[in-house]
Amino acid sequence: MPRTKKKNSRGGQHGHVQPFSDEDASIETLSHCSSFSDTTSVADEGGEASEDAAQEDFQYKLKGFIDSTVDKSAKTRQGALDGLKTAMATRILYEFISERRMTITDSIERCLKKGKGDEQRAAASLACLLCIQLGSGIESEEVFKTLKPIFKNILADGAANIQARQAVATSLGLCTLVAEDDILDVHATMECFENLFTRSYARVDGTCPLISPQTSQLHTNALLSWALLLTICTANQLKDVLRKHLPKLPRLLESEDVNMRIAAGETIALLFELARDLDPEFEFHNWEELCDKLNALATDCNKHRAKTDKRKQRSVFRDVLKAVEEGDFQSETIRFGTERMTIDSWVRKRTYDAFREFVGSGMNYHLQGNEFIRDVFELGPPMLVDSATMKAMKISRFERHLHNSAAFKARTKARSKFRDKRVDVGEF
Repeated sequence: MPRTKKKNSRGGQHGHVQPFSDEDASIETLSHCSSFSDTTSVADEGGEASEDAAQEDFQYKLKGFIDSTVDKSAKTRQGALDGLKTAMATRILYEFISERRMTITDSIERCLKKGKGDEQRAAASLACLLCIQLGSGIESEEVFKTLKPIFKNILADGAANIQARQAVATSLGLCTLVAEDDILDVHATMECFENLFTRSYARVDGTCPLISPQTSQLHTNALLSWALLLTICTANQLKDVLRKHLPKLPRLLESEDVNMRIAAGETIALLFELARDLDPEFEFHNWEELCDKLNALATDCNKHRAKTDKRKQRSVFRDVLKAVEEGDFQSETIRFGTERMTIDSWVRKRTYDAFREFVGSGMNYHLQGNEFIRDVFELGPPMLVDSATMKAMKISRFERHLHNSAAFKARTKARSKFRDKRVDVGEF
C-alpha cells in the first residue's frame, strides 16, 4: 500500500491460534488474538490444556492442507486450497503463515501455472488472503513480487479460463493495494485493468458492444479493482484519470449487465468524491446529462429487465445520484465486538467491500484482531478485553432472538412508512 507503507507492520497477532466460534464471533473472538491474551489469567488448567490440544490439532490440519497443495489429484489440491482459504478468512494466523509463506507461495504459483479453472480461482483468492494475513510489509511484498507476473499473464491471456481471469482481476487489485511498494507499478497495474473494462464502453452512436455475460463479469471485476486502486493514487495521477476517464465512464451505464452498470455508477461517485477532495469547486462539463442518466437508472421501470435487478439498481443509483448532485453519502455503521466503525465515504466503502469479498463472514473478526486491516481503517491497536468483561457482555441466544425480532419489526415499519411505491408503476 504505497501511501502508508510500514515495512515491519504485521497482518495479525503473533501467538497461538485459538478456536473460532461462528455462533458468537463478535464476542468470543475478542480473546483469540494472542498478543493481548494473558494465559496466566486462566484459572482452569484443564481448559488451558484443552485449548492447546485444539490448537495443535488445527495446526496439524493446516500442515496437511499445505502438503496436499502439491498432490497429483486436482480435486485434492483444490480441496486443500479451499481449506487454507477458510482458515485464513476466519482466523489470525500470522506466525504460522509467516514461517511457511514461501512454501505456500510456491504452491499458489504452481496451481496458477498448471491448474485449471476452479483450481486457479482458489489459488488466486488464497494469494490475496495470504497478503492480508501478512499485512503491508517486506513479507507480503516478496509474495506479490513472485505472483504478480503470473497474475498479469493470466489476465491478459484471452485463451485462459474466463473464471480464472475473473478471480485474478479481483485478487490482483487487492494484492496491489496491500503489497505493492511503488506507486508507478500501481499505475501500470491500473492500465492492465483499463485495457479490459474500456472494451465495454458503449460506442459513440450509443450501441453497446456484443459481450458475453462471463466477459462482462471480467470487465466488471477489472473496473472494481481499478476503482480500488484509485483510492491510493497521487493527486497528479487522479487529475490524469479525471481527464481521461470521467468523460467516458458514463458510457458503461448503457451496459446490458446490471452488475456493470452498478459498478460504473459507484466508480463515478467515487471519482466525484476524489475530485471534490482535490478541488471543492470541481465542475464536470456534462454534469446535467450525467445526472439525467443517473436519475433514469434510479427510477428504471423497463419491463425487459428483471425486477430484482431493477430494485438493486434503483437503490444504488439513488445514492450515486445524491453523490454527484450534492456530494452526499449514505453512511453505514459496522459493529464488531465492543467497537463500531462508520463507512462514511465512497473511498471507505470501496475498500471495505474489497476486503469483505475475500474474508466474508470473518470480516468482523479481522476488524477486531488484524493489525493491518485496523490500520487501513484507522481503528488503532486491537482492544484488550478480559474474560470477565466478555462474560458480562455475552447474552443468551434467546435474548438475541428477542432483540433481533424487535429490530426487524421496527425496520419493517420504518421501511413501509418511507417506501416510494411510485417506482413500481407500470411493472405489471
